[in-house]
Amino acid sequence: MANKTAKKPYDVFVVGGGINGCGIARDAAGRNLSVALAEMNDLGSATSSASTKMFHGGLRYLEYFDIKLVRHALQEREVLLKAMPHISWPMRFVLPYHADMRFEGSTPASRLLAMVAPWFKGRRPAWLIRFGLFLYDHLGGREILPATKTISLKNTPEGLPLKDKFEWAYEYSDCWVDDSRLVAANARDAKERGADIFVRTKLVSAARADGLWELVLADADTKRKRTVRARVLVNAAGPWAGDVIENQLQLSSKKNVRLVRGSHIVTERLFEHDKCYFFQGLDGRIIFAIPYEERFTLIGTTDVDHADLGEKPVCTDNEADYLLNFANQYFKKTIAREDIVWTYSGVRPLYDDGRNSASAATRDYVLDLDEGANTPLLSVFGGKITTYRVLAEEALEKLSAYFPSGSEKWTAGIALPGGDFPVDGVSQLVEALLQKYEFLSHDWATRLVKAYGTEASRVLGQATAKSDLGKWFGATLTEREVRWLMTKEYARSADDVVWRRSKLGLLLNEQEVRALNRWMRTAISELAA
Repeated sequence: MANKTAKKPYDVFVVGGGINGCGIARDAAGRNLSVALAEMNDLGSATSSASTKMFHGGLRYLEYFDIKLVRHALQEREVLLKAMPHISWPMRFVLPYHADMRFEGSTPASRLLAMVAPWFKGRRPAWLIRFGLFLYDHLGGREILPATKTISLKNTPEGLPLKDKFEWAYEYSDCWVDDSRLVAANARDAKERGADIFVRTKLVSAARADGLWELVLADADTKRKRTVRARVLVNAAGPWAGDVIENQLQLSSKKNVRLVRGSHIVTERLFEHDKCYFFQGLDGRIIFAIPYEERFTLIGTTDVDHADLGEKPVCTDNEADYLLNFANQYFKKTIAREDIVWTYSGVRPLYDDGRNSASAATRDYVLDLDEGANTPLLSVFGGKITTYRVLAEEALEKLSAYFPSGSEKWTAGIALPGGDFPVDGVSQLVEALLQKYEFLSHDWATRLVKAYGTEASRVLGQATAKSDLGKWFGATLTEREVRWLMTKEYARSADDVVWRRSKLGLLLNEQEVRALNRWMRTAISELAA
């Protein structure tokens, strides 16, 4: 039986600790509202840690006439980049082209159809790509990111890894982002602005009672229950948004989520330069090949309908083969199954707009406000990582009638923790860290700056030698850093640390990960004491 609490009701209670939930919690807390967030697992443990790691406008969405979505996303790229230059940075994308890359139809009528019918199969013709890139350069405005240009692939770093038939390419701009760290940074900032963040806490039930939401929460480990109250409930449960409405709230909604699985493979580094490739397939789809964690290449993604929410998303053999075959149409050196060092997969909770193809389903979001009994429920359907901040602003705008004193927008231009330095300032931070902590290697210092920005020195504290950082877990991961992640960023297990707060799981062996997990279990008990 749930234990009742007399604590004053929260203004806003958010269900779901992905990027949309944490973004809404941060925005609401910054408006001086009392806020709580509950995540049934780890922060960002589902969709928000399984993206292709980009802030981008969505070049291919122009084919589906999602002009509003592309414009909003393009406008957001530089707003977000300036707020988090430690975990996001500009990246140039190389789109190879050769004379045989054209749609299956070659008549004037079929070319016209190619422009107006996004379901037309095949690679896009050059004129259509150039037109799309022109719109991409001018829809959202740019101050930092350079414009599109045409580059040669003959005897150039960009062309060396590719088959000889690719002689030239388009090169355009988007941004890289560490998606998992973005989620943790938003949650941490929300906490510093007064929000309560509950991880490994599941919503058991919620019901309207006397103008408030009464919510029963359960600790995922101990199963102990407690009751809290809130004036507004925000359902940002991502893939589980519909499940929350139907099962936990026992309500109905005309809005639906379409579950689409996106899988990625990671190989050893396939090329030396720091640009990303944008590859087109004969099936009309595209994939990216992206420099990843210094030593690796990330290739993805797939778009496959995922029917069963209870089935853990994994990269299937068919999906891995699809990505390998796709990339092998471009790279000189054949990539085989044994070259894959890691795979990951996530379920994207797209808004179900009724389109036939998973690839064509909109990436835009819908905010559904149910004001029954003057006790509002706001449900989030769809969305993409690039638009999380504006989604949060719009969510609070929809709730402004209930919180008139908290209606002022504030997040644009405000840095996330560690992001209070210039976009081009990473190398200066690294050099400063190396001067202060002489025992660091350059790679170690770079990793810390790209994770914590200006807070890297706070993570290291007063250490004057490596031994001052406590237990060494391998791959530059120390006890001091793990304690920071546990106390500041809600990490509770080794997986939280090595696959979400970092990607050190690519470098640590199984024995090292198990040792970290054992140490963390003991440390959690100490923290709880």
